[in-house]
Amino acid sequence: MALYVKAAEILQKAEKKQGALKTLVYDSKFANIKQLFALVCETQKFSSILQEIIASTKLLKLTGLKPHLAQVLVYDLIIGQGLKCGGSWKAMLMKHRSRLQAELARMKVKQKVSRNQDLLPASLQQSAADLLPRYVRVNTLKTTVEDAVDYLKREGFLYLGQASRLDDLNLKKKAFVQDLHLPEVLVFSPKMDFHDHFLYKAGHIILQDKASCLPAHILNPPPGSVVIDACAAPGNKTSHLAAIMNNKGQLFAFDLDAKRLATMSTLLLRAGVTCQQLANQDFLTVDPESPQYKDVEYILLDPSCSGSGMVCLRDNSSSADVEKDQARLASLASFQLRCLNHGLRFPRLKSLVYSTCSIHSQENEDVISACLQQNPSFRLVPLLPQWPERGLEPFTQCLRASTSKTRTHGFFVALLEKRSESEPVDQEPAVQISSEVTSHSPPKGEKRPAPSPEESEASDTEEKPEPAAEQMNDAQAKKRRKRKKKKKKKAAASAE
Repeated sequence: MALYVKAAEILQKAEKKQGALKTLVYDSKFANIKQLFALVCETQKFSSILQEIIASTKLLKLTGLKPHLAQVLVYDLIIGQGLKCGGSWKAMLMKHRSRLQAELARMKVKQKVSRNQDLLPASLQQSAADLLPRYVRVNTLKTTVEDAVDYLKREGFLYLGQASRLDDLNLKKKAFVQDLHLPEVLVFSPKMDFHDHFLYKAGHIILQDKASCLPAHILNPPPGSVVIDACAAPGNKTSHLAAIMNNKGQLFAFDLDAKRLATMSTLLLRAGVTCQQLANQDFLTVDPESPQYKDVEYILLDPSCSGSGMVCLRDNSSSADVEKDQARLASLASFQLRCLNHGLRFPRLKSLVYSTCSIHSQENEDVISACLQQNPSFRLVPLLPQWPERGLEPFTQCLRASTSKTRTHGFFVALLEKRSESEPVDQEPAVQISSEVTSHSPPKGEKRPAPSPEESEASDTEEKPEPAAEQMNDAQAKKRRKRKKKKKKKAAASAE
């Protein structure tokens, strides 16, 4: 039964975006890793079908099983190789086997298919995850790209040099290349596994999708900087920032979940990070005027999001769920805007990177548009001109990533920079995002963005932010009052 309990635990963590599926499996230290990984992957792939079968047969009510545990058990019972447990668990499930099988058969008849595989959405029948390269970031706190390449070559890997186009990332067997956009990233064939490799266990390499490496790479804080990673766990982006800073300066990282923070601390220790200051605190409660943060110049904000860009978390919901999904996205966007506005309040801030692993414009360009309207002293910085996928018009300064155009998970990155006092303000069309959030927490069930979580928040004085358009009107009114005061002073001076 331990196999099913552990598989259910991993599926729940993956759903909450507490880590990549493969990493969660290998970090579990389960005795039979291959068996566990196969069960977790297949259950996740059939999750929408399993959920429908479980709901229609009322299995949870009849057995008292938790949803994720029910999914792994039902998968093995009617789709997989049969239950690998005995005792009361097996006896209980066997009572319901005929009803579960009948429901599976009914679904196949309804969809006019004969194979279980044909019930899957088209996007999952050929998994995009199988097509994505394996990306490895070299941890420059412990080694160099050159030394890592030499080590791998001595192990029999075939180094093909630096890639010059995306097609160069179509790799087989032990061939690998240096990435064409991010020089600290090495690229391998999709099935290459490094979880048991010395370089990974020693912290010399970090297993991180290329798109996830973009935020720290773009923020690029120089050594000696004071930096905040506002949503840091599980810590891959934090370790990347520390490597860019060469462990010199201060790196504040926040997270509300004490367990995730403890896991992150272990990861950072293995990576050789020493400049971090971890805090079990909500970023939205961090006071920008506090003496502790008075010198913060760089912020990386990767708040809670829908996770729609993650290949393993693709949204295959039916049209009946569209209204519910839109409400969920609106709630997330409101929270993300709140986090972004809070980040821009730090008095010495120079640059802030905003990123999500979402493909939805509501969480990306719309949030940026509303933020720029409310914070006219900041502007967007054009990013990586050679990057193949841009933000949606008119925000082409931003970057997008996708399985088809960049060979990565779906991602969005924007860089906001403080304007010089003499720089004119560009007015973009306003996008209204409701900010009616009554708590500091992200929407229920989403990845929690606290002051620092791989792969959120605001202050006590911003308990109830107003909608974007209203806040813009307030800002315009303040400007008018300031202009009137200046005119009065000039008139008084001339009168004297």
